[in-house]
Amino acid sequence: MEQIRGMQTPPDAALVPVSRHWTDETTPRVSDLITLLGAIPLGTASRELIDQIRGLEDLKSAIVGLQARAAVAFDFAQRQEQAAVGVPASERGHGVGAQIALVRRESPNRGSRLLGMAKALVTEMPHTMAALESGQLNEWRATLLVKETACLSAEDRCAVDEELSADTGTFEGKGDRAVIAAAKAAAYRRDPRSVVQRAAHAATERTVTLRPAPDAMTYLTALLPVAKGVAAYAALTRVADSARSAGDPRIRGQVMADTLVERITGRHGGISGIDLQLVMTDRTLFQGDSEPARLEGYGIVPAEWARKLLRAGSGALSEQDPAPRQEPAPTRDDELTVWLRRLYTAPATGELLSMDSKARLFPPRLRRFIETRDDTCRTPYCDAPIRHIDHVVPWHAGGTTTLANGAGLCEACNHTKENPGWTAKTLPEGVHTLEIRTPTGHSYQSKAQPLPGHNYAHVAAAPPATSVPTLEQQQQSHQRQSQHNRRSHIKRAKAGKFHRRKKRVPA
Repeated sequence: MEQIRGMQTPPDAALVPVSRHWTDETTPRVSDLITLLGAIPLGTASRELIDQIRGLEDLKSAIVGLQARAAVAFDFAQRQEQAAVGVPASERGHGVGAQIALVRRESPNRGSRLLGMAKALVTEMPHTMAALESGQLNEWRATLLVKETACLSAEDRCAVDEELSADTGTFEGKGDRAVIAAAKAAAYRRDPRSVVQRAAHAATERTVTLRPAPDAMTYLTALLPVAKGVAAYAALTRVADSARSAGDPRIRGQVMADTLVERITGRHGGISGIDLQLVMTDRTLFQGDSEPARLEGYGIVPAEWARKLLRAGSGALSEQDPAPRQEPAPTRDDELTVWLRRLYTAPATGELLSMDSKARLFPPRLRRFIETRDDTCRTPYCDAPIRHIDHVVPWHAGGTTTLANGAGLCEACNHTKENPGWTAKTLPEGVHTLEIRTPTGHSYQSKAQPLPGHNYAHVAAAPPATSVPTLEQQQQSHQRQSQHNRRSHIKRAKAGKFHRRKKRVPA
């Protein structure tokens, strides 16, 4: 720990003249810096404003450097504390990246990468660290240098760092590509075998990812070895060229995208027995309301788009009150089969109403219920897809298999919460609220995603319920709410608050 503190670059005497006379009582804190920044007035002339922007950019880099040292010191302290309580050496350090992610408001995956970068900068790349702390490199450029030397041993990485000497102005005026090229060339000269092995290992990391795009679109991305990727693209290109030659009115990119979907799913419409989990209000479905819907794995979609998707099916099935262990048989349709599952929510809060089980494992219907409520991993700042449905309070600690004590988590977060010192519980809020407490005693909260038709930002904490309503009471409450909505709709229509669009007459 003292070695890490000793490596810290001393503050510049020109910037902080009294720094050499600090004592334990007068040493500045981070909160003091925030207060000081808030007191700095903006410049008036253009030249002064540019100088302020440059100085603030240098300050950001210096803060990133100090944050990296703090992360490495925290990792060291956690390992010492875990060793003191008898944690095996192979398990020490687990959960450190997750704690850094929470405090930095990042996902657990990014928290682990930030910790790895901090270790590399502090312990193996002193010149890059000095360039970062002096403002010659920003965080992104430092990240590029760490990434391109990741395949090297600690000794070789130190040698490459000394060769590049980023703290001497090597990359002044250089762009990202120049930084990457210089780091790659230096790494290859130092250890060409490791660079070749890295390229071979990259093939094992092939994967397919999905992320949202604007306007109800999505990016389906495949990371492939170069030969396979080029071959797949060439095949799609040939199909598109043939279709265009035959008079297909679609543009080339549209044909390639449609062909990709059809060949993967095996169906012309692109949907092949997949449960899409489209959640929408009854007003949006039956009354043409504009309240957006929610598509699992994507997010919010426009109401009209959701209705158009449902119209692709010729009929709808309802799953209200099926017999135990009996699923309704879906009707066969060439494009899409629509199943309607009725989800009853509390009128005031929008919280899905409770159901429970006496089993240790969550039954399928309860799992689907929780997946609909949570949408993504419930760890704060983590929006990874749900992979595990687990107890908030563990089963072995007296936790029950109920809706309130269940949470959807990604695989990494579910394993992290099992580390020593991590605890979780639910809070009696108006909506399902999860509180996670880390080994340092810090707590973080996350609320369930708002369902369509509800805004949790304006929901006050609800008093604890005295009893769980029966299914009949839930249905009656839902019917009363629907009747109230219809009456309000009619009143507003009579009052002239709805404007009808004029039909366009063809010329």
